[in-house]
Amino acid sequence: MRKEILKSVKRVVIKIGSRVLTDSEGALDMAVIGNICYEIAGLRQQGLEVIVVSSGAVAAGRSELGLTDRPRTIPHKQAAAAVGQTRLMHAYERSLAPHNLKVAQVLLTSEDLGSRQRFLNARATLDALLGFGIIPIINENDTVVVDEIKFGDNDNLSALVTNVAEAHLLLILTDIDGFYSADPNTHPDATLIPLIKVITREVERAAGGSGSTVGTGGMATKVAAAKKSGKNGVATIIVPGKRSGVIVAALQGEEVGTMFLPSAIGLNRRKHWIAYTLKPSGKLIVDDGARNALLKKGKSLLPSGVMRVEGRFERGACVRLCGLDGVEFARGVSDYSSSESIRLVGCKSSDIEDILGYRYGDVIIHRDNLALL
Repeated sequence: MRKEILKSVKRVVIKIGSRVLTDSEGALDMAVIGNICYEIAGLRQQGLEVIVVSSGAVAAGRSELGLTDRPRTIPHKQAAAAVGQTRLMHAYERSLAPHNLKVAQVLLTSEDLGSRQRFLNARATLDALLGFGIIPIINENDTVVVDEIKFGDNDNLSALVTNVAEAHLLLILTDIDGFYSADPNTHPDATLIPLIKVITREVERAAGGSGSTVGTGGMATKVAAAKKSGKNGVATIIVPGKRSGVIVAALQGEEVGTMFLPSAIGLNRRKHWIAYTLKPSGKLIVDDGARNALLKKGKSLLPSGVMRVEGRFERGACVRLCGLDGVEFARGVSDYSSSESIRLVGCKSSDIEDILGYRYGDVIIHRDNLALL
């Protein structure tokens, strides 16, 4: 099955974690980076386009600043990122130069991808770089980022990049062999699972968390990334990143690590952007009839189905849609602001203009701007 899926892969996103890129002292491991770049060069020779999402800037900066632990304050973290990002890029540049490959630095925040125009600009830039045969090295812009515009971790960022770049595969390099039935550090009898067909709640629970002082993401964030990529029709493979030859082996279909199959029911790229890239600003509570119409009949959200509006948001903002039980089941771009939506709760579409004095349309959220979760 792996080889069949990998036959159509032409563009791959490779996410490399901090624990792969650093040695036991927390400094950049140039031997590992050299091996990874050698394998990337091999993929390029096979005609594959490669985009790298790389952690490691804060870890590299921490070493340069003489800090023994991960920075705890935002200014210290941003200082470490500022120092470390240049070291990180130099490491890739130096390691890829012998293979006649050049690199480009691309730093992003979620705000960059939250704007549809900037999202499309990022896609065009990546396409142009790949057209020139350059390897884009993407990282979160930690030097300016605040909580409101953070991706959270580079696993999440890598999943979003697969959508931005219209990639065909997400390859995550981490510090363990793949996805286990339980945490192998605390469960010696845990077994490696080579194939996950569907990401169930049991799979998510088994993923656990992270206890690292170097990276920010554990297996849970990698499974979440695989789930997001899967909704975009993209398979994910998690492999042990320090193992020599593992990238080429994974792309050749050898059974290394764990492959997560894409979802059978995917989202188009715009709806994927709405569901996973935009940050929701508010919440609409809808009745059972509206929930059923959205989930099973592919309808738009009418004002008559809205029971309650929570939070403040402007027209064009992303909002959560929840049933009467409070469980979120969809996200969408609202045609009306929160103050307007409150006035329209429960009304008929034909009454919108009488209530507001104007109308943008007959629906609160059009089905083309609605993504089911």
